[in-house]
Amino acid sequence: MCGIAGLIDHEAAPQELKRLAEEMAVPLTPRGPDASGVWCDASAGVGLAHRRLSIIDLSSAGAQPMVSQCGRYVIVYNGEIYNARDLRQEVEAAGRVFQSHSDTEVVLECCAAWGVKSAIDRLIGMFAFALWDRKDRTLTLVRDRLGIKPLYWSLQNGRFLFASELKAFRAHPKWAPSIDRNAVAAYLRHNYIPAPHSIYEAAQKLSPGCMLRFSLNDDRVTVDRYWNLEEVYRDGKEAPWEGDDETAIDDLEALLSDAVRRRMVADVPLGAFLSGGIDSSTIVALMQSNSAQAVRTFTIGFEEAGYDESSHAEEIARHLGTDHTTLFVTSREAREVIPQLPDIYDEPFADSSQVPTYAISRLTRDHVTVALSGDGGDELFAGYNRYVQAQMFQRHLSRVPNFARSAAAKGIKALPPSIWDRFFALVPKSSRPQLAGQKMHKLADALTTDGDGFYRRLISHWAEPDALVFQATEPRGLVWDATLPERVPDFVERMSFLDTLTYLPDDILTKVDRASMAMSLEVRVPLLDHRVVAHSWRLPLHMKIRSGKSKWLLRQVLYRHVPAPLVDRPKMGFGIPLGDWLRGPLREWAGDLLSRNSIERFGLLDYAPIEAAWNDHQTNRRDQQYLLWDVLMLQAWLYRNAY
Repeated sequence: MCGIAGLIDHEAAPQELKRLAEEMAVPLTPRGPDASGVWCDASAGVGLAHRRLSIIDLSSAGAQPMVSQCGRYVIVYNGEIYNARDLRQEVEAAGRVFQSHSDTEVVLECCAAWGVKSAIDRLIGMFAFALWDRKDRTLTLVRDRLGIKPLYWSLQNGRFLFASELKAFRAHPKWAPSIDRNAVAAYLRHNYIPAPHSIYEAAQKLSPGCMLRFSLNDDRVTVDRYWNLEEVYRDGKEAPWEGDDETAIDDLEALLSDAVRRRMVADVPLGAFLSGGIDSSTIVALMQSNSAQAVRTFTIGFEEAGYDESSHAEEIARHLGTDHTTLFVTSREAREVIPQLPDIYDEPFADSSQVPTYAISRLTRDHVTVALSGDGGDELFAGYNRYVQAQMFQRHLSRVPNFARSAAAKGIKALPPSIWDRFFALVPKSSRPQLAGQKMHKLADALTTDGDGFYRRLISHWAEPDALVFQATEPRGLVWDATLPERVPDFVERMSFLDTLTYLPDDILTKVDRASMAMSLEVRVPLLDHRVVAHSWRLPLHMKIRSGKSKWLLRQVLYRHVPAPLVDRPKMGFGIPLGDWLRGPLREWAGDLLSRNSIERFGLLDYAPIEAAWNDHQTNRRDQQYLLWDVLMLQAWLYRNAY
């Protein structure tokens, strides 16, 4: 796992080109602390830079930038290819000689032998890379199918830049960024900036499954999609999985086991995150079944009982026989991470589980260099509560007249979340949802809408961000596509489809990538093997949600390794007591950032609705922690990075 950066600058002299590439790579050092390298083609104005985190082939033979055997191609690469050994044998049989055991060289020589598109179609793994073709004078950028690894690019004043993180652009002295107000509006709805946008007008994210070409022959940028989830969905519907339950469990377990086994190859210490939930427990169970030694597993515990899953994880670890470590984090230690978040996340990002994700990454890195995680299970196997709610809506609530739903919503909202929390305290803990009061109010909001509006209300933070950001028009992406219901007719499947293309890469995977790479920890995600993704879309919905229970089929695989009572409990998420902190130990910090002077300093936001949300939260009239956290992370980032 590494950090990559580079530029094409026709005005830069040879020595300046080398220096600029080097300086762009410096901010990426945490992504690659083990080595660095630069390669330049002065005649073309091309500079490629690399920071290396050594995982496979720790020798200098795996150093980058790397030149192909034929001398035509040069690559800087970030990722891991899990079928590299198979591909290498194929390329060697065609006569190519390898100088290292690294997967970088496999990617490079496959591209040289077969062409970029044919090569990436055959890769199993996570990757973001830049390939310079010296003959055709073309730079190609590629990002993996699901967006596990990040890649940004910019074309400004004839100068082309790319990097794993935006902070590399800021290292270029002629980079002239301006805030994209429209992207800020999108951020305030989603708590992340959706691709292809970034916080800057002149920079974009390369979307997952896409390939970009920049040709020096005409200075044009073209972006093509080489992997399309909609095609995967259609293929799944045209060739649906057929068979009984037992065969379905066998097939999924075999596929997941192969995905896990491939991701256990490393020349450095390896372990896994274990939260005690369905996804991480399944990954760890399959790791242990594929290992002759006890797998190293890691959990963090919190002093707040409502946010601590460590005891559940410990029970599962004992049952599986892993070498388990529970790493306890105090509230004070967790809060001390907050000032670092603008640097870690590089652009405004406000999923509050970023705090425990960084904490588990930091503590795990003390023991291993690679960790497997269970990310992706919710999107692929209908694990989010909103999928079950949507199925209920689809089957029952859609038949209820609008006036009745509106009355029910008013009735729910008549009670503040704190009162709902007290009611739910009477429910047995094993069946009690986390943050019940907030979820009831969100459900009330959703009751007043139909169809896809239900989904948009569920995923929205600030419902009208255009009104909050001066001179902004929120970009309307895929979640507003009026043609999507025709292409993905089932409402629950459509939600899963949208989450896989938006929330998964731009929130979940961004959160894990930035937090882990800030600590030089590589995280691998077996559930997002593209073969698993394709298989999930062949499965009928009743294999995912059955009798009101989510992730039915994935649970059955896990039950073969772990007794159901150890894992069957309400979904907790990976949260922190943010609402309480904003009324308590974070109140002064938050109050300063949300003051009229602080808000008006940057000329971006209307102060009045922010003040109202702050007062509502402080008086317990309504829990506004998520809306406030969005603004706080934006403000903290602006203080650190605004020009």
